Amino acid sequence: MNDRILRSTALAVLLGLPFGSAALAQTHHHDSGHAAPTSSDSARQADGTVRKVDTTTGKLTIAHGPLEGLGMPSMTMAFRVAERAMLEIVKVGDKIRFVPAQVGGELVVIGLEVVR
Repeated sequence: MNDRILRSTALAVLLGLPFGSAALAQTHHHDSGHAAPTSSDSARQADGTVRKVDTTTGKLTIAHGPLEGLGMPSMTMAFRVAERAMLEIVKVGDKIRFVPAQVGGELVVIGLEVVR
């Protein structure tokens, strides 16, 4: 799978809507294969480095900078991903830009791109 932010699917997950290949097909992309960030996403974006990819639990461990939108300092922690396909586009050591959100008391990555 190409590096891309799976916004349509992540939004469906957050809203509790059914999703599948139709939602993936609706993801908007630049020519680079990355979704265009919205102004609200840009304000919440954070940079980090992938420390662990756990396909069993559907989580990424990320060493990240401050999460300004969530009022959190720099640290290393595990995040659930809104869409399991996000786990397929990263590997340990990748530098990433991601959009974290608090969903039901849990931190979730709702947008993700590998920085090359």
